[in-house]
Amino acid sequence: MKLISNSKKLVIIASMLLMTACVSIPPEAPELSTELGNRIAKIEQSHLMLLERFFDRKKEDVDTFIQERWVPEFAKQFFSEPAIASVWDQIVASGSKEDRLQFILRTSPTLQQKINDKRLQMIKPLEDLEQQIASKISADYSQAKSINNSITSLLLSAAEVVENRDRYLAMVGVSSDEVTQIIDSTDSIVGDLLDSANNIEDKVAAAEKYKRKLKELKASI
Repeated sequence: MKLISNSKKLVIIASMLLMTACVSIPPEAPELSTELGNRIAKIEQSHLMLLERFFDRKKEDVDTFIQERWVPEFAKQFFSEPAIASVWDQIVASGSKEDRLQFILRTSPTLQQKINDKRLQMIKPLEDLEQQIASKISADYSQAKSINNSITSLLLSAAEVVENRDRYLAMVGVSSDEVTQIIDSTDSIVGDLLDSANNIEDKVAAAEKYKRKLKELKASI
């Protein structure tokens, strides 16, 4: 994603040339540039905060998928394994509440570890993607700040400035088209995961597709 297009760069260069031909600097011009620099920093913070909230919501969606769809199927398969099922049937037949408690206490750590591992496998790609997008956004704003600093220096040293607030904002505006596309793609990938079919085979396939799509999306940035 290029923050400033070639045409905008030409505008900046042309503005620099015009500045050298004038004879006085409006006193409000440097103040405007400083104000713009402050705005850029605040907009960056808001942008990153919105990004964080978006990915927090996507993580909640993944947790919902794991708890409501994956865990029940996993537990069903786990207790259907011949060795586990045989022991459980013997415990039930014995009628011993203590034996049932001990069985649950012994199997719970294994079940919880499997659930934790699954969550890590599915959350980690989202966290990696979030970090990469955040780095990209920060780099774009860093470029905007650098441009604004250059403008400030020119305002302080040029003979005269023909000043326009909206024009400067446009010159250093952060293009969000590509970031928006990435956000939309992420939303779509998580949505497909939540819309997966009910049987365990389709859930496993959906989870693998989810991880593959996130990896492809991250690689495209």
